[in-house]
Amino acid sequence: MKHAEPGPATISPAMFHILLSLAEGEKHGYAIMRDVVASKGEEMGPGTLYGAIKRMLEAGWIEESEERPDPELDDHRRRYYRLSSRGRAIADGEARRLAHLVKLARTRGLGALPILKPT
Repeated sequence: MKHAEPGPATISPAMFHILLSLAEGEKHGYAIMRDVVASKGEEMGPGTLYGAIKRMLEAGWIEESEERPDPELDDHRRRYYRLSSRGRAIADGEARRLAHLVKLARTRGLGALPILKPT
């Protein structure tokens, strides 16, 4: 059963973080989870990760890579994922949407970075 394709307004934070991770290049699931922890500072559980990956595969936002590292260097059970051109467009659109919201928030006095005074 195919899921309804999420639109730009319905992309979840988890999906966006996965797309951001894959924008750097192909990764397997555990590498995506580590990347999210490094960039976000919080864990992404396997249920969240693989549920989002499944939906994004079905929607054509990401693809499973057929290229595999040398079996001596990697676990043969790992699946590698890469961003599709559609996924890159979705991630780019979401980044622009968020940048616009940050700009709007700052014009309304929210989210401004504190001015540091010299000591």
